[in-house]
Order: sequence, then structure tokens, then C-alpha cells
Amino acid sequence: MSASTFSVVFAAFVVAALAWRTFLALRQSRHVRAHRDEVPADFAGVIPLESHRRAADYTLDKQRVALLETWVVDGGVLLALTLGGGVAAIDALSQRWLGDRHVRDLATVFGVMLVSAVASLPFDAWRTFVIETRYGFNRTTPMLFLADLLRGAALAAALGAPLLLLVFWFVHRTGTFWWLYTWLAWIAFTLLLVAIFPRWIAPLFNRFTPLEQGELRSRIEALVARCGFHAEGLFVMDGSKRSSHGNAYFTGFGRDKRIVFFDTLMERLTPSEIEAVLAHELGHFARGHIPRLLGVRFVLALLLLAVLGWLYQDPAFLAAMHLPGPQIGAVLACFALVVPVFVFPFQPLASLIARRQEFEADAFAASHARASDRVSSLAKLSRDNAATLTPDPLHSLVDDSHPPAALRIDHLKRAGAER
Repeated sequence: MSASTFSVVFAAFVVAALAWRTFLALRQSRHVRAHRDEVPADFAGVIPLESHRRAADYTLDKQRVALLETWVVDGGVLLALTLGGGVAAIDALSQRWLGDRHVRDLATVFGVMLVSAVASLPFDAWRTFVIETRYGFNRTTPMLFLADLLRGAALAAALGAPLLLLVFWFVHRTGTFWWLYTWLAWIAFTLLLVAIFPRWIAPLFNRFTPLEQGELRSRIEALVARCGFHAEGLFVMDGSKRSSHGNAYFTGFGRDKRIVFFDTLMERLTPSEIEAVLAHELGHFARGHIPRLLGVRFVLALLLLAVLGWLYQDPAFLAAMHLPGPQIGAVLACFALVVPVFVFPFQPLASLIARRQEFEADAFAASHARASDRVSSLAKLSRDNAATLTPDPLHSLVDDSHPPAALRIDHLKRAGAER
């Protein structure tokens, strides 16, 4: 394949992805707007019409910003960095300032990341300080927003730089199969990250306090025992410092597993409903979703790194990206930008797998807690988080990792009846 052919194919995929996302976004907006004035029957007793309208407006506002960001960042900025020679320009600047050492490659990768982050920053700020504030969710101050950005950047540098330097060393010292060594290093890095996240990384952004003794803790401990789950502890996270949205999750593996509740979730649900929410999260663990997800990611990473190993020496790819030669930092940055464009047709499959896992976790919750409590928790969370109850079916099927609340409630009611 020649450089011009690769450029044409890549540009065609970019345009196709933009057109597809625009089509889905317009369908979603039209469908939500058309059902704005009628609450679905399953939610009529829980969600008033005014809350339903608010959720529809919230969805429409977010959709407009997301669509604009898609065209600006995933379209214009992406093409400027790749076919427009932006990565090559950043790499040339890194070489001029830092020479031909590994630090040049490091500067190129982080330089491209910085440009992408800066391009997305206005949209993130608009979502936080305009949309989330308009609907009463935002509790993030400008200083906290800035502090999160700086902490995130420092963490990315502290964790990413050693891994990248190891990759650069593999390229220059291990020969043709450097990408295989990179894959093994990436697996080790991922597992290390999962292990240290609960204890060392998450506390950099939030405060975690042990769940107090009482009815809720007794319920949770009994549920955990019934499910055969071992956790280091039960914690409440101060999610309210940034947003009023509520959630719960478990994280880590081995002896470092933790169960975490947002404080906003604790304020809104009854103890039995919180138990049902946690039963759903434990369902992901019990059904082996997380190990399987990691396994799939490891296999995909191996395939993608093999492709990277080939493209690293491919003249057509280098010429299309305006790179004068196989410089690993620039090639790695270009590859990270190019890959999502070619894999976007597989998004419906990924969503299908994720949605199936959500149904499995709901079924697990219905067998270890009351299905009615899971139903009421879903309804309340949909109301309080202003989640649309009437998404476009095609948009939801393609883009949503979680099934619509109405569909989940229907499955839960059937599961409760069977139980």
C-alpha cells in the first residue's frame, strides 16, 4: 500500500466514523425530544413528568456538546495531527530541543497527549461548569477542576514515563520482536495498576472513610458472605465534592479488593436498595466479567502491538504521517491516534458484550437480594441522575454499555417472578 492510498483510506474511515456518530446523535436527539412529554409506564409512580422533561433536556444538551467535540477533536484535531503532519512537527521540535535520545521520544508522546488534552479541555469545562451546573449536579470549583488536571497530568507522567522508556529500550535492544516484549511489559503494568489503584491512586483524588457500623453495614457484610466475596473493607467516597451523581463499585483484586459507595448514593437509597446495588456489582465479580475483560484486552493488545511492529518499518505509513523515519515516539503517537478510527465498526459488538454482562449482573442481584429493591434503585438513580428513560433504540444498541433502564427493569421483574 502506498502512502497516498493509506491516506485516502484513513481519511475515508475518519469521515465514515464522523458521519455514523452524527447520524446516531441526531437519531438520539430526535427520539428523546419526541418522548419528552410522556413518562414510561414503568416509571410513572416514581418519576414525575417534570423530572422526565429535565432528564430529556439534560440528555439533549450533553448530546449537542458531544457532537461538536466529535467533529472538532475526533475530526479536525485528529486529521491535523496525523495526515496534517502535526505529530511529525512535534517530533521535529522535540529533536531540535532534546537531540536524538530517548527523552526526545518521551517528549513527542507527551506533547501529542498535551495537544489532545488541550483540544478537549474547553468541552470538559463546558460540561462541568455549564451543563452540570445548569441541572444542579456540579459541585466542582474551578480550583478543584484545575487541581484534578494537574494531579492527573503528574500521575500520567509518573506512571507513563517509565513504561514508555522501557518500550523505547526494547525497540533499540531486542530486535524485530520488540513489540512482544512490550506486550509482556504492558500486561505487568496493567496488573500492577489494578493492584495499587485502591490503596495509592484513588486516595489522591478522593477521601475514603470506612462504612460505619449499623443496619447497612450488617446487610452488606451478610451479602458479601453469601456471595463468597472477600474484600479488604467497605468504604464511603466523598463523591459529592465534585458531583451529586451517585454510584458504587468495587476495585482491586486479591487481598486489596475494596467495596466503595459514593456518599451521594448513601443519601438517596434505602439500606435494602443499596444492598441490591452492591449485589449487582458483585455479580460482575461472581460471573468472572473482570478477568474475562482483562483477557480480551490482553489478546487485543497483542494483535495491535503486532500491527504496530509492522507499521514501525512500513514506508507507506511513515510517509502518510510525514515522518522521515522510524522514530518510535512519533510512530507510537501516530498509531495511538489512528487505531480508534479503524476499530470503530466493532463498537456495537463491544456494547453488546457489555450489555449482556449487565443483564447477568442484574440476574445475580435478583438471586442474592430482592429484585424489587434493584428495580426501585434503578428508578431512583435514573431520576436523580437525570438519565433519559427513552433513548433511541439504535443509538443505545450501538453506543451504550448499559441497557436502557426500562429494559433492565423488565428483566428484573421476570427474574423476581421466577425466583
